[in-house]
Amino acid sequence: MTALDIVKAFNELLWNHFLMYALLGVGIFYTVYLGFPQIRHLNLAFKYAFGPVFKKKNPGENKVSSFQALATAVAAQVGTGNIGGVATAIATGGMGAIFWMWLSALLGMSTIFSEAVLAQKYKKEYHGETVGGSAYYLYYGLGSKWLAVFFSIAIVFALGCVGNMVQANSISIALTNAFHISPYIVGFVLAAVVAVVIIGGQRRIISLAELLVPFMAVVYIIGSLVIIFMFADHLPYVFRTIFHDAFSMEAAGGGAAGTVMKYAIRYGVARGLFSNEAGMGSTPHAHALADVKDPSEQGFVAMAGVFVDTLLICSSTAFVIMLTGPFENTSLKSVAITQAGFETAFGESGIIFLAVSLLFFAFTTIIGWYMFAEMNIKFMFGKKGVKPFRGVVVGCIFVGCLFAADIVWELADTFNGLMVIPNLVGIVLLAPQVKEIYRNFLARRKAKA
Repeated sequence: MTALDIVKAFNELLWNHFLMYALLGVGIFYTVYLGFPQIRHLNLAFKYAFGPVFKKKNPGENKVSSFQALATAVAAQVGTGNIGGVATAIATGGMGAIFWMWLSALLGMSTIFSEAVLAQKYKKEYHGETVGGSAYYLYYGLGSKWLAVFFSIAIVFALGCVGNMVQANSISIALTNAFHISPYIVGFVLAAVVAVVIIGGQRRIISLAELLVPFMAVVYIIGSLVIIFMFADHLPYVFRTIFHDAFSMEAAGGGAAGTVMKYAIRYGVARGLFSNEAGMGSTPHAHALADVKDPSEQGFVAMAGVFVDTLLICSSTAFVIMLTGPFENTSLKSVAITQAGFETAFGESGIIFLAVSLLFFAFTTIIGWYMFAEMNIKFMFGKKGVKPFRGVVVGCIFVGCLFAADIVWELADTFNGLMVIPNLVGIVLLAPQVKEIYRNFLARRKAKA
């Protein structure tokens, strides 16, 4: 048994038999515990998330707005999972997986609300910059240093190192396939650009995210909508199949053990949660940065992030794939399935469009993940650990462009899983604090009405 086999077996146990159900369970818990905030107050999510966009900023003001924090969070959320992960969910779990992906997003909104509220409550000022996130509410809120350190170690490896290698590799493959650029050139340029961005610190990363995220999201959704209109006559069949397969007790095809519904749930929920990162402890780092009057306001903003990531961008990918049909080709895997869908609609231009989209998605994920990991470096080592860490990240990005070792992809899943465990423990044990903050917010809002 090789090291890769061992890591794969561990990930199967960790994700498919434990964390998927734990994340879903926490989403159900918070949805009921807080009284369905993602349904009753969805309007507030859009108000607090996008309202600041239309407000004039005072000259010289250096505070991070809710929208800027959201853009940074979405930069990290929207990555290769929105293109390749969705394709894998449909190819393996059938069209019914999309229903369960939507449901996991709906439940995940309540989970991410709690993370953002706690991140706001326990954020700190560090050498003129705001820092916060899971390690901070685990340490200052829960009072557990070992859980906080465990989380910090896991996220530094999960996002800063192996995770960014995976994202860089996706960029390299996309650009090499679409434009026949040498992986060495891609690696050098990408590493150099990332270095310039991260050396500029928190403000440069936030400014870039604020600029790129709305643009890339809108362009990708519009491109997908064009395909949806092109194949609109297939929409009734697609919707019927989604809801039929989501609850189908028929035997799964291809000799798989179990029902169509079983695989739809397994892959729809797993891919949905992995994409929007609700409960994983990553996005609270971005939401801690926002300057808001009440922590609940940023909780609602975080909900909007899940809506954009899963219900808009992931759904756009899903409908392109389901309407054009490449998921039925068993020789295609992951991103190649989505690529084939765009190629069916747009020809060679579709391949280029998806390559450029993937470039933006993966690049913004790299800079977002770096910032989250850096906050945890500061938590563990202080400012002296930042410069060496920047060097490690830039090196990982260059190496990631050159080769795709299967074990690197598997290790990314492993460390992602390991960072989820302490985060879920924290947000469940701190749930009474979340509820109190939320209730006080609603009471003040009612008194003003």
